[in-house]
Amino acid sequence: MIKIFLALSLALTSVVVHADGLKTLETFLRDVTGGQARFTQVVTSPLRAGETQARTKTSTGTFEFLRPNRFRFDYNNPFPQAIVADGQTLWLHDVDLNQVTARRQQDVLGSTPAALIASGTDLKALGESFELKSAPSAQGLDWIDAKPRQQNGQLQRVRVGWRQGQLAVLEIADSLGQRSVLTFTEWQPASSVATERFRFTPPAGADVIRP
Repeated sequence: MIKIFLALSLALTSVVVHADGLKTLETFLRDVTGGQARFTQVVTSPLRAGETQARTKTSTGTFEFLRPNRFRFDYNNPFPQAIVADGQTLWLHDVDLNQVTARRQQDVLGSTPAALIASGTDLKALGESFELKSAPSAQGLDWIDAKPRQQNGQLQRVRVGWRQGQLAVLEIADSLGQRSVLTFTEWQPASSVATERFRFTPPAGADVIRP
């Protein structure tokens, strides 16, 4: 489920300037304690036999996080869905099905994009789960490549793009050949995020699954 692995390719033009994306990430981990933004996610599926054009699905919503280990994705369109990490449990709420899936957070988030954004606290800690390196600047963004050290998971590769030190783009490639691109806009500081946003209680009558 690509949303869980956030949760989740752009056509990049190469340039000769190589910005230090790792330094930008280090500053982000050190200085940014939280925030909220709007996002657009485009998931592109691999071509099937006989297809000449890839299938895509676009979703929109809001993202909030407070470091360490708390974040929330609220998908508004085309279908309402919430992913909430409260520091102990990762909750996935499918509103239409009135179904909630609850997993221990430490079991599912170690080598995921969420660790790069919300869970990580320094480069050394992230380096235990990811091979990290700066990538060429493109489209006005500074980039890093992150490859999970554990090779038997669904996540294959992550690229993170920064614009003037602010998280702008998250690209995810999984083992099924799907590519997910999240673009973030309208960032607000941590002071705009209430801690109550990361407390989740399953709705009355919901089917709660604990794999």
